[in-house]
Amino acid sequence: MSTLVVYFSFNGNTKFIAEKIAETLNADVAELKISKKYPEQGFRKYFWGGKSVIFGETPTLTNEPIDLNRYETVIIGTPVWAGSFTPPIKSFISQYKIQGKRIAMFASHGGGGAKKCFAKLKKELPGNEFICEIDFVEPKKSLEENSSKAARWAKSLAIQ
Repeated sequence: MSTLVVYFSFNGNTKFIAEKIAETLNADVAELKISKKYPEQGFRKYFWGGKSVIFGETPTLTNEPIDLNRYETVIIGTPVWAGSFTPPIKSFISQYKIQGKRIAMFASHGGGGAKKCFAKLKKELPGNEFICEIDFVEPKKSLEENSSKAARWAKSLAIQ
């Protein structure tokens, strides 16, 4: 069974988890890149991220095209912004018609909103089988603990 881990990472937390999951499952990995960067500091960082979610923005992805036909399972990773998934994930969902896949999801956040984020993702991805979800609070603050947690979760996906 072929697996793809696709994610957007703003400051490296989601990337850290995505790479651990991909390594554990020997899965392909695709980091979503966008043409215009979000502000990285201060109030503007939160304002632009939240505004982008609220207005349903779909930034242009600069990645090479992904052949989703090669994958039975797609693992989607996102930071939680304003109780939702990030606009680059929205772009990915809009660009690719994701149907008939096994979907697992993970989110990184600073202290909340993951359940709401997962519910919104599921609503955007009808026609798929949702197999599992997990969230990580500030993963890079506890590298060893979160690395182990990600690996255990990834291994649990293989037996479902």
